[in-house]
Amino acid sequence: MIVVSDTSPITNLAAIGQLDLLQRLYTRIIIPVAVYDEMVNVGKPVPGATEVRTLSWIQTQAVVDRQRVNTIRESEENIDLGEAEAIILALEIKTDLLLMDERRGRLVATSYGLQVTGLLGVLVQAKRNSLIQSVKPLLDQLIDQADFRVSDQLYTTILQIANE
Repeated sequence: MIVVSDTSPITNLAAIGQLDLLQRLYTRIIIPVAVYDEMVNVGKPVPGATEVRTLSWIQTQAVVDRQRVNTIRESEENIDLGEAEAIILALEIKTDLLLMDERRGRLVATSYGLQVTGLLGVLVQAKRNSLIQSVKPLLDQLIDQADFRVSDQLYTTILQIANE
């Protein structure tokens, strides 16, 4: 399975010590250069930065068509460089799944026909695959420790989907 990730799923899972869920679910994660830069080259500690630099199962790949990245950024509001590169890289390498949390980026990605899931979808899948026993404690950790924002309605919906 080919999986491309934006920054948020990696940094948030790393912040709660669960980054290995991505490897256990998908074996390998590909990130665009902009996502690598958002984590590693920002001049401050970012959860997951060391892992992105050192883990062999997280691979960085450059986008070929820079013009498509620029087109997305110019035509879509509130799409950052990492999101735009993740979307175009996913299209270029014909990814099976794009991991992205930001609502606007997800809308753009699905408009291009990409299959997208976010961090909460990753947690639900991890439970379905028996990699974790429960979604709720990890969801609570994300909110408390990683400042992950989840509406009350989405929180309830995710727990219902996870049968918790």
